[in-house]
Amino acid sequence: MNNKSYLFTSESVSEGHPDKVCDRISDMVVDTYLAKDPFSRVGCETLTTTNKVILAGEVRGPEIKKDELTQKVRNCIKDIGYEQERFHWKNTDIEIHLHEQSKDIAMGVDAKGNKDEGAGDQGMMFGYACNETETLMPAPIFYSHKILRLMAEDRKKGIIQKLEPDSKSQVTMMYENGIPVKVTSVVISTQHSPDVNQSQVKEIVRPYLEKSIPKELLSGFKDEEFYVNPTGQFIIGGPDGDAGVTGRKIIVDTYGGSAPHGGGAFSGKDPSKVDRSGAYAARYLAKNIVAAKLANKCTIQLSYAIGIAKPISIYVDTHGESKIQGNEISNKISQIMDLSPYGIKKKLSLNKPIYSKTAAYGHFGRKPSSKGEFSWEKTDLVEFLKSIFEKA
Repeated sequence: MNNKSYLFTSESVSEGHPDKVCDRISDMVVDTYLAKDPFSRVGCETLTTTNKVILAGEVRGPEIKKDELTQKVRNCIKDIGYEQERFHWKNTDIEIHLHEQSKDIAMGVDAKGNKDEGAGDQGMMFGYACNETETLMPAPIFYSHKILRLMAEDRKKGIIQKLEPDSKSQVTMMYENGIPVKVTSVVISTQHSPDVNQSQVKEIVRPYLEKSIPKELLSGFKDEEFYVNPTGQFIIGGPDGDAGVTGRKIIVDTYGGSAPHGGGAFSGKDPSKVDRSGAYAARYLAKNIVAAKLANKCTIQLSYAIGIAKPISIYVDTHGESKIQGNEISNKISQIMDLSPYGIKKKLSLNKPIYSKTAAYGHFGRKPSSKGEFSWEKTDLVEFLKSIFEKA
């Protein structure tokens, strides 16, 4: 595909999308437990619909009263911005059904005696990076996220009126010889108040398209390829319009379809679950390889078995655009990072309440914070990687 011209599309959804409301609540539960005990185990799923939120799953850790979690659920909904008649943070009915983690799972995961901490489940995870944007993320998903993130920031500040929390974006780009050269179409669907029409909504959101995407990529962009609320109106939205469930936006959460996905969702899971921590480690390694200019793009697959500490397999693909072969990197991974669950959590400091912000606008391509959020986006391995491979 690198030698052809082609179109590629990625989408994003906002924090007010029903599935993302669920991801936010599930990650709030993870953070609540980790804040009280960094070794808590959490697997929390959330469902939302009209004036209803249901939490279910397994936990192991400190006792947390239902009243505390219920109030934090309301705080999440309030922060997102839902004050609608059929989904309101004040009066939405909330059910919590969290029970003790299975002892069979705990037996496989816990470190005891000579046994290292094992993976919390089997599965394969992928990490990816490319040099299309400054965050080393694919361009279509990067710009899709940015449009919605800027819209949400201004909505919460009161800078833009008439828009509600639920929204989606989609960016299509033309690639030539594997490089994104221009945007060919953009779709923005956003919930709005009844007193604005489709054309008015289009003018409200237009500045966010223009602020999010560089001018050179919009050269020749036609207004007829800018689709806003294509059905005509979007008044009924959020969990009242569609039920939401944790973990249904896994492509939005990762690379927008530009890279494979192992199938496991992230939100609602503590870092003993390699669906989450393994994917973060794979991204961390792939990003540092590209940041070190050892490859223009890099895909890494890790696989694990429940209860086993070491990865079952490690695969690295530099897509024929590198100074070194993927198998050379695979063979030296153990020198670069300990990929056991314990090693990943220690290196990336994952036993912290750092997950709520990951619930919207992507788990990758974000800025690491002083609180430890998005630690897997650091590029602190660059010099070490150069020292290993430039001597080879």
